Amino acid sequence: ATPHLRKDSRLSTPETIAERDPGLMDRLRILFAASRGFWLVNQINFGDGIAYFGFLALMTLFMERDVGLSTNLATTAISFFSGMVTLTMALGGGWVSDRLGVRRALTVAVSVILLGRIFFVGSPLLGTELLIHGMAWTSLLVMAVGEGILQPALYSGVKVFTDKRTATLGYAFLYSIMNVGIAAGAWISPKAREWWAGRGGVATTDDPAAGISGAFWFFIIITLVMLLVHLNFFTRRVEERDRVEEEVAPTPTESSWIERLKNLPIMDSRFLFFISILLPVRTLFAHQFLTMPHYVTRAFPPEVGAKWEWINGLNPLVIVIGVPLFAMFTARKKVVDMMIVGTTVTALSTLLLVTAPNVKLLLAYVILFSLGEAMWSSRFLEYVADIAPPGRVGIYMGVANIPWFLAKMTTGLYAGRMLDMFVPAGAEQSPETLWWIYFAIAIISPIGLIAGRKWLLARVHNDGVSQA
Repeated sequence: ATPHLRKDSRLSTPETIAERDPGLMDRLRILFAASRGFWLVNQINFGDGIAYFGFLALMTLFMERDVGLSTNLATTAISFFSGMVTLTMALGGGWVSDRLGVRRALTVAVSVILLGRIFFVGSPLLGTELLIHGMAWTSLLVMAVGEGILQPALYSGVKVFTDKRTATLGYAFLYSIMNVGIAAGAWISPKAREWWAGRGGVATTDDPAAGISGAFWFFIIITLVMLLVHLNFFTRRVEERDRVEEEVAPTPTESSWIERLKNLPIMDSRFLFFISILLPVRTLFAHQFLTMPHYVTRAFPPEVGAKWEWINGLNPLVIVIGVPLFAMFTARKKVVDMMIVGTTVTALSTLLLVTAPNVKLLLAYVILFSLGEAMWSSRFLEYVADIAPPGRVGIYMGVANIPWFLAKMTTGLYAGRMLDMFVPAGAEQSPETLWWIYFAIAIISPIGLIAGRKWLLARVHNDGVSQA
C-alpha cells in the first residue's frame, strides 16, 4: 500500500528540491529541519542507548559477582534477558506499538523499563539467596518486556515523522544517535564504577569488576530524566501536528485465518531466508555482552579489564561516524550486496583474536567489527520498515528479529561453558581456540548470502522494483 503523506511546513523544501530527487545536502537540510516529534523520539533513543547498553555491558559480571550465579548461569540469565527483548518485539511489542501509537507506546515502555532497572539493581539487598535470585530474574523479564515495546516504537517513530526523501537518513540517524548514547555511557561507566568502589575502599585496578552498582544507579537516573522529558514535551498536540505519515492501526479483515496466515511475512520464503541466514553472524553480536566482558577481565591485565567499557565504547564511536556515511554513499546499493560485504567484514574481524591476548589487536578487532556492523545494520532496518504495510511496521520489525532472538538465546547456553573451558579464571587459558570456533560459525552468513544472492534479487514486486 502507498503511504498517505500530508504536507508539513516543517519538512517542506523549495519547489526545485521537491521536483527533483534531492541530493545529499538537500536530504540533510530536510532532516535537520524535521519535526519536534522526530527529535523527541530520538531523545529517548539517545537516553536508552546510554542506559540499556550500559547495563548490558556489565550484566553478566553483576549476575556473577553481586547476585551470586555461576559464570554459565550468569551468561544464560543475560541471554534469557536479551532473548526475551527480541521475543517480546516479535510476539507483542510491535503490536502494542502499532495499537497505542508512538507517543503512548514510548510512555509505557520507558515506565516499565525504569521499574525493572530499579528492582534489578536493588535485588542483592534482599538478603536471602532465594529472594535475590527471584527478584533478579523477575526484573530481567520486566526490563525485557519494556525494551520489547520500546524498540518497535522507535522504528515506527522514524517512519511516522520522516518522508520518502529522508527515510534512509532517518534510520541511519536513529542508529547513530543510539550509538552516541552508547559511547557516552561507555565513557562515564568506568568513572562511576571507580567512584562507587572507592566508597567501599576497593580500587577497580585491583578488582576490574568492582563498583558495578554505581554505574547502574547512574543509568537509572538517566532513564528517569528521559521519561520526564518525554512526558513534559512529547504531547498529543506535538504528535498530531508533526506526523508526516498517518499511523494506521491494524484493522480486522473478513479474510479467513488461512488467508491471514499466508499474508504473514514469515510465509515469504525469500524474506524468511534473508533474516535467518544472518543468525550465525549475529552470534558475534551476542558475544559482545556474553563473552567479551569475561574474556577481557580474565585474559588481560587488571588495568585493561578495569576500562572494559572504554574498549567496548569504540564500537559506538565507529558506528556514529560509519552508519551515516555508509547510508549516504550506498543508498542506491542493493541491500543484499551490503549484507554480503558487511557480514564478511564482521566475521573476518574475529580472526584478529585468534592469537595470544594483545591489546592492540583487541582494539583493531572492535574497530573492524564495528565497520562491518555499520555497513549493513541500518540498511536492514530500512528494508524491513520499507516493505511493511502502513500500521504493521512494529509487527514486521518483530518478525524480522526472530533470528536475533534465536542467536541470543542459543549463544547464552554455551558461552559460559566455552569461557570456563578456554578462558578459565586463574588457570591455563587458550582463547585462540575459542575465537577460531566463533569465526567458523559467523562466516556461514556471508557464504549463505552469496549462495542465495540471485534468488534473493529475483524478489520483484508488482511495481517492478526489486526490494532485495
